Parts: sequence; structure tokens; C-alpha cells
Amino acid sequence: MIDAAGLRVMKAIAQEGSFTAAAASLGYSQPAVSQMVRRLEDKTGTALVERLGRSVRLTEAGHVLARTATPVLAALEAAEGEVASIAGLRAGRVRLMAFPSASSTVVPRALSLVKQRYPDVQVTFAEAEPPESLAALRAGDCDVAIAFSYDGDEIAAHAEDLEGLTTLDLLEDEVRLAVPADHPFAGRGSVSMEELESASWIAGCPRCRGHLLSLATSAGYTPDVAFETEDYVTVLGLVAEGLGVALIPELILRSTQHPRVATIAIEPASRRSVQAVTTPDLQRVPAVKATLDALREATDALPNL
Repeated sequence: MIDAAGLRVMKAIAQEGSFTAAAASLGYSQPAVSQMVRRLEDKTGTALVERLGRSVRLTEAGHVLARTATPVLAALEAAEGEVASIAGLRAGRVRLMAFPSASSTVVPRALSLVKQRYPDVQVTFAEAEPPESLAALRAGDCDVAIAFSYDGDEIAAHAEDLEGLTTLDLLEDEVRLAVPADHPFAGRGSVSMEELESASWIAGCPRCRGHLLSLATSAGYTPDVAFETEDYVTVLGLVAEGLGVALIPELILRSTQHPRVATIAIEPASRRSVQAVTTPDLQRVPAVKATLDALREATDALPNL
């Protein structure tokens, strides 16, 4: 009902004592000030000024608006300043979530790029696997989530996870088989899932375990999962000790390898898609866009294996 322009007019009238002087102080014409006061009186349903010849006197309601104008306008100006800083990347906050293998590869470089270019933008970070990170995005608990999906796995469920969200494709990540360096398969270029029916498996996150089950089921058996851990350093340690084999995405191998573990391509080939996900509205926020650009650049700069 009461807008900022009307408050400015009421404050100027209280300070200057007339429509003409108030208009001059604001850079308006005198008729414009008169019209704004009449419009404000119509909206409030009461007289705001008493017209006394060339001067005016505020009514009780007019004094309320004039008195209120100072803190309200100051708050609006402060808000405008903060918004301008955010829009100009002189301020802003982005909450990022990513799964562990992205945390150790893509995320550090991306955070560094944002800090170098926009030192006043704060990017906070927490680890979470999809679909937890996507649920946090929908709940407003994060602004950007790095997520992944495996080829052919839970296609409908993953599409539902992403419905209404905006995605930026980062990379296609090959999944390889990790075996002890002295394993009979270690020197081979590839191995089929059918050949691994008798193997003991070390499984990772829930989505990774689902992928393993899908591949093994397609090969005609249920995998014997001996150990479960979401820590791929632990996975590699268990493999090195001959306690099982595991499926390892290449993204992990870019930052973590073990001298007593060999990795081999599997047949049929398996890949996972890694994406940065946000909402359509957040994509237009400058600090979020800067973070997405940094994630894209950090991914492009990943070394080849």
C-alpha cells in the first residue's frame, strides 16, 4: 500500500514545510509531489497533510509516515547496496555439495578459481552422495550439487531426481575393475563381467552398489559382496591385500592410486555421467554462475590417466 517513493515525499514535506520546497529537494515537479500525496492518501484512506496556503502541515497520520520513512528508507538503501554487491560479485555465498571422488579432484581447483577471481564470494562445501545432495538442493539447503548416474542404472529414478532442475555436464567417467597387482587378470586389457562370477567384491556407495548389482545381474549372477565402504582409499587397500575386487571410476584414479592395485577395462564398457546441478532461478545468480563456470574449467583441466 505504501511505497518507498511515497515515504520519501512525506519525509521531504516534513523537512521542507511545503510541496514546492519538497519537490525541489527531491528533483520532482510540484504537481508531481501533489499527485503522489493524493495517491498516498487514497491508498491509506486518510488525510496526510493540511494545506495552509503555500505551506502544508502534516496530520497525525502524515507524521507517522514521515517518522517511519527514515529507518525504512535506510533499510531499503542498505538492501539495495547488498544486492548490488551480490550482483557485481563483490559479495555472495554459494553452498556446494559433492560426492567424495569429485571432492578430491574437481572441487579444490574450482574453489581456488572462485577465490582468485572473486575474493569476496564465499563458497562453502559439504560432502554428500546423490540422491542426498539433490534432495538438499530441492530443500534449499545447498545451491549447487555435483551428482552422478551410471549408464542404464535406474534411468527413471535418476530422471525424477533431476526433474525441474538445471544440469551442467562435467564429464563421462569410465568405470574400471580394480584387482591386486598379482591377480591373473592384472595383465589383461579388459575382462568381462561373466568372468567375475566367482569373485569376492568390495562395494562402494548405495548407488555404486546398485550399479554393481545391475552389471552382475546382466551377466547372470548375484555378486558376492564381502565388504562395503564408501571410502575409496579403503577400497584400494582391501583390493591390494587380495580381499576382493572392485569397480573404480576413473575420477578416483586421477587422485588416488595404489602401487599394488591394477585396473582393467570391463566388458561391456561402463561409464557414469558427472553433472553439476542447480535450480533454474539459482543459475541466474552471479555467484552461482561463477561457481558453475569454475567447476567446468576445473573439470576440463583434469589430467589424463
